[in-house]
Amino acid sequence: MRYFITGCAGFIGSHLTDKLLSAGHEVVGYDNFSTGFAEFLRKANQSSQFTLIKGDLLDKETLVDSMSHIDFVFHLAANADVRFGTHHPHKDLEQNAIATFHVLEAMRANQVKRLAFSSTGSIYGEAETIPTPEHAPFPIQTSLYGASKLAAEGLIQAYCEGFDFQAYIFRFVSILGERYTHGHVFDFYKQLLQNPDQLTILGNGKQRKSYLYVEDCLDAMMSVIENAKDKINIFNLGADEYCQVTDSIDWICEYLGLKPKRTFTGGERGWIGDNPFIFLDTARIQKLGWKPRLSIREGVIQTIKYLSENAWILDIR
Repeated sequence: MRYFITGCAGFIGSHLTDKLLSAGHEVVGYDNFSTGFAEFLRKANQSSQFTLIKGDLLDKETLVDSMSHIDFVFHLAANADVRFGTHHPHKDLEQNAIATFHVLEAMRANQVKRLAFSSTGSIYGEAETIPTPEHAPFPIQTSLYGASKLAAEGLIQAYCEGFDFQAYIFRFVSILGERYTHGHVFDFYKQLLQNPDQLTILGNGKQRKSYLYVEDCLDAMMSVIENAKDKINIFNLGADEYCQVTDSIDWICEYLGLKPKRTFTGGERGWIGDNPFIFLDTARIQKLGWKPRLSIREGVIQTIKYLSENAWILDIR
């Protein structure tokens, strides 16, 4: 198979690139390196089966030219900056919705029919049903990020109906693991490096979140692609557990041997659009025989271990 991966130099995209190459496939990676790192592609660049194209998804002409002779597209590139979405609303529209439209048009121009898309559990907003299943009604959108991902899902579904595409839409919880470069675990670790005696936590620390280790995420995606046969396949991806933000702080501090003073900014949300409780129903993916191998605690520890061994990421971010 010849795969095309948008965001190939990013956290999840680079892991997927390595996984597909290790399985003997050809991979064409597409990235503008706005948030991705060349270092993450060091192993991939040693393979004759890998082609890297430095390009932006808003450049539709280059994207169309890059997607020739492709069998399957993984569209992972996005603006994932949920916290600061209200500071630059255009980013979510352009980099998530319009970029997805360009990917779909490039597929149509090259007669590529199969697509996997990294959506988000944020599209459920502040869900009334917990754990939240794929068929849950959508409430009012609470983040520009979630709204733009939902718009992208709608475009993908319409292209499936209009142009006979087949799509796999994955609604993720937050993903943890090696090459992780943003999010609260990253922020806490960076704070503690700068001042081991003090930690500032956004909100009241009681926000309940679910997380998934990156390799478990990839295994889940491939399990769906290999087994789900519908035209439009929508799956929640996450662990069958959740934790409070303070739980993750406990694990991080225990691993680092620190006991910092904790200061909370207050309120049940850390920022506009922060969902105080995210926990997805993953019964559908588990019916395919998939289950996460690592617990949330183990995923947090793996992430901290990686960050402690790769200080260069903290310097850049």
